[in-house]
Order: sequence, then C-alpha cells, then structure tokens
Amino acid sequence: MKILFFSENFPPETNAAATRIYERACYWVEWGHDVTVITCAPNFPHGRLFEGYKNRWFQSENISGIKVVRVKTYIAPNEGVFRRTLDFQSFMVSGFIAGLFAKKPDLVAATSPQFFAAVAGWAVSAARRVPFVFELGDLWPASIAAVGAMRGGWALRVIEKLELYLYRKAAAIVVLTASFKENLISRGVPAGKISVVMNGVDTRRYKPRPRDRSLAKQWDLDERFVIGYVGTHGMAHALGNVLDAAERLRDVDAVRFLLVGGGAERENLIAEAARRNLDNLVFMPSQPKERMPAVWGLCDVALAHLKNSSLFAGVIPSKIFEAMGMGLPLLLAAPEGEASHIVVDGKIGLWVPAEDPDALAAAVRKLMTENKTRAAFAEKSLRTAPLHSREKQARRMVEALEMVICGRGGQIGLPADYGPAAL
Repeated sequence: MKILFFSENFPPETNAAATRIYERACYWVEWGHDVTVITCAPNFPHGRLFEGYKNRWFQSENISGIKVVRVKTYIAPNEGVFRRTLDFQSFMVSGFIAGLFAKKPDLVAATSPQFFAAVAGWAVSAARRVPFVFELGDLWPASIAAVGAMRGGWALRVIEKLELYLYRKAAAIVVLTASFKENLISRGVPAGKISVVMNGVDTRRYKPRPRDRSLAKQWDLDERFVIGYVGTHGMAHALGNVLDAAERLRDVDAVRFLLVGGGAERENLIAEAARRNLDNLVFMPSQPKERMPAVWGLCDVALAHLKNSSLFAGVIPSKIFEAMGMGLPLLLAAPEGEASHIVVDGKIGLWVPAEDPDALAAAVRKLMTENKTRAAFAEKSLRTAPLHSREKQARRMVEALEMVICGRGGQIGLPADYGPAAL
C-alpha cells in the first residue's frame, strides 16, 4: 500500500501521537508498505523549533524508511486557545497543499488530536479521489471543552458539526478505545465503519533496565522511591493533585515525585511547588526519544493521571503501555473506566479516584512499604506488555487500511486477547 498520513506531531517530538504514528509506520515500512507522513517542523510542546530544523514551506527527510514532509506553520506553544488554533489551522492549509503534490497514495489517513489535521487529510483524499481513514486519538472538541479551554457556544457547535461530517465522510474510523467507539455510535456513526486499535508499546525498546546511576545522581534520585509521571503537563492531567499528594507525604523523606515533560501547566506547577516549599517534587524537562527508556528506568512506580471528568473515563493514557514494557507497577489516578479496568483487573497496579490527594498519597505509601505487592504488580505488568506490543497494533491498523483498499469497509473485530479478561 501507498499510505499518506497527516499528523502535526512526529519525531523528534515525543508526545503520544508522534510516538504512535512513528512506531507503527516503522513496522509498515518493514512489511513493504510505502509511507509518507505530512507534518510540521518539530516544536511541541514549547513552541520552539528543535535544533537543526527551520520553519520552511517545504522540507523533506527520510526517518527509518518513512518519507517525512514538513510544512510551514504558525508556531505557538501548547497553551492558549487562540494561538494554538491558528497553529492548527495553518497546518491544515499548508498540509493540504503539500498533500496535493505528494505521490498519489492508495489512501489518506489522519490522526487527532489535533482535529484540523483530519480536515486536511479528508480534503486531500477528496481532491485525490482516494479513501480517507480517520484515526481518532481524542474526542476533540469535547476534550477541550471538558478542561475548560473552550466554552460552549456557537464556535463549539460549528466544530462539532464539522467533526460529525468527517466521521460520515471517512471510509473507516480507527479509535484508540472501546469507549470512543461507543461514543461515536451513540452519535449516529455506523458501527460497521469503526475499529478499535489501542495504543501500545515498542517492546523492542522499552524493557526492564537497571537505574542509570549517573542520571539518578544528576536529579538527586539515588536511593529514593520514585513515582514517575512522564508525559504532557496539560489541563487534562490535573497535576496540581500530585502537588497536594506530595504535601501529604512530606514526612516520608525517601519519596520523590518525578514529573517529566512539558505543557501548558508546567511552569505553573513549578511555581506552585516552590511557593509551597515542596522538595519532594522533581521537574525534568522533555527528553529526547532515545533517552526515554533511561528516564523510565529511574522510576519505581509509573504514575498516570487524568482530570476528574466523565469524558476521561474513556481515555487510556499511552504511558500505561510504556510502563508495562518497562516492567513497572502502575498507579492510576483517573475516573473509573477503561484504563482503571486494565490496571485493576489486570493486577498490574493500583487505581485511585481522580483528583483525590488523600487516596493518591495512601497508594504511594502502600506501594513503597508492601514490597511483595509491588513486585507482583511489576511482574504482571511485564507479562502483559506483549498483548499491547506496537507490532501487534501496527498489524491491526494495517488490516483496517487494507480492508478499505479492498472496498470491504474498515471494521476489524476485537482480538481474542482484548480487554481486562485477557489480562
């Protein structure tokens, strides 16, 4: 197949969408598919160009056999609705133009977030007269309304109408969770065009490893019990709750919360931690992709954290799968839903309700003091990782794409080992 994929984020950026698209595409290239990704110059999340890149109208490179076309966009940091929207829309326009000149594909796929990348993908598919596949990485714009970044009103209603229009026009829709599929069906999208292809982990790269002593010493984490949050510090993650839990654990000198990454809330969190004199919090900036296994290796427990909103009950944080690959026990603070069932039913860690600092602090104490419990979670976490390997999910995605090419729709059934019962 000749696949043309639209994603505003791509390596060397390290957020969930960039990692997912890249790691799947690596397998597709290995299996003989021709993959072109249209993206922008890397700048996420700080809105600053990565070293060695310029914001040009058109530049291309080859990354692991993937042809990567980068287009010019209005660059903005991952904060503030107006400037971020201009960023998204500029990629929609420049990405669409680049897509018109790309080698004609067999199909066009696009991922969200962000939503306007999907608009560009659909428009190119219509102009090139090839099928369009919408990979739904987030229920956008509902998710930005849920965190208060956009109020309900005419603008939100217009975007929701465009969202539903894209669902109707897509030959197939690939969603990351079963909850997303249920949401779309409840809104009138035919079930027969929706497939669930969950996130996953590249088990070739993420695997247990000893703590990097030099890195641990650099961040004063040697001989500490480290609770690691690795990912975006955004409004959807409600990481202020971690500060509240850290305050309740002042008396436990060994505990350190390690927060790695960037995002709209990072500077506010750092300032608030300093105001409260919380010396059990360590803020590490975003790290290069190749360094992420070493960063995870600093952790005794992996923390996944979401805001207390019913919308996020259907979200499965991608860091859960990376933690599995590393053989780490999970600590999930989120609304009860798909992710909590994976953690609890799979016996890979503890779940506590979202934004409950007392429960979060109590869970940290439990994991630190109950060595056998923690070891059992870690062992089961590692054994579960192959069920969610990136290779396995890449094959499922290709199966959905091939069904579209063959004119048989885009729905693939859930695998036999899907869900908590298989864990």
